[in-house]
Amino acid sequence: MNYFSGIENFEKPGFDGVLSWLLETDEKKLEALWSAANLVRQRAVGDEVHLRGLAEASNFCSRNCAYCGIRAANKSVQRYRMTEEEILFCAKTAVNLGYGTLVMQTGEDPGLTCDFISHVIRRVKSETPLAVTLSLGERDENELKEWKAAGADRYLLRFETSDRALFEKIHPPLPGKISDRLSILNKLKRIGFETGSGVMIGIPGQSYSSLANDIVLFKELDLDMIGVGPFVRHPATPLGAAKTGSSENQVPATPLMTYKVLALARLVCPQANIPSTTALATLGGKNARMLGLERGANVVMPNLTPARYRAMYEIYPDKASFIETREGFESDFRNTLESIGRKAGKGPGNRRNKFT
Repeated sequence: MNYFSGIENFEKPGFDGVLSWLLETDEKKLEALWSAANLVRQRAVGDEVHLRGLAEASNFCSRNCAYCGIRAANKSVQRYRMTEEEILFCAKTAVNLGYGTLVMQTGEDPGLTCDFISHVIRRVKSETPLAVTLSLGERDENELKEWKAAGADRYLLRFETSDRALFEKIHPPLPGKISDRLSILNKLKRIGFETGSGVMIGIPGQSYSSLANDIVLFKELDLDMIGVGPFVRHPATPLGAAKTGSSENQVPATPLMTYKVLALARLVCPQANIPSTTALATLGGKNARMLGLERGANVVMPNLTPARYRAMYEIYPDKASFIETREGFESDFRNTLESIGRKAGKGPGNRRNKFT
């Protein structure tokens, strides 16, 4: 299907087109970008907004990523691991609220063994109708295969940046281990997962051409899910303390730049599931999440993590100040969805024409 039919002056953009849009400042031209992304979204994935219940199952992490507040070197973090029953409670809450997916997200925690995760997946799949998405970091291929066999449906692993030098600067590897996230993403696809990835926007040292390459890579990887969000400084991290500098080539970590990347991600991967993220709302306010939905996104991930743990999963600051009560999210979000002509999705919300 030609999702761009009848949209004047638009087609699936290549590198030059993506770069041009990233640099665009004319508000009227940007309105045309938002409109095109919204129409392609409507044609490719419809008006449903899929709700994925998020369970932040552990904030232990063996890595020292330069931007992340739960990095191993941050000794001020109070660490936790959710029990199997706590994760199952999140899953059953998701069912009761009409969500279609449980997303298990953690730091890169070797204390969460392959057998533990497999057992949790089997229980969620046997006791609920939910799809299961895992976001557990760089894990061994045998573990990934075991979790797929246990019933997991999707795996999220953001490559963060296609600039290898920048990646190594912000993701120092474990001793004796080389991070090759693109290789892992290809393994995930071969294993049979719906595969998601994405980038941070405005990382210190990120250029416009680098970000344009990232977006073109979304298309080359044929991603099923694309997660993008702005870089938010955390004071207890190397990047939080570093000066960004004033280079004209430095991508700003702003809601506007995030909207551009959301819209362009929709144009290069029309059928992908794309969330409007909490990080975007943290910088831009609650209305920012709705603007994301009007500029290409079709997924929201309400946080079902028990309240006593949420503030401890502080990958960036002020996340705790954006904690919503379940009741508040439900009433505000569903009412606002109707006001923009959208509706909450039902079922797992798989990528269309894939694994259906």
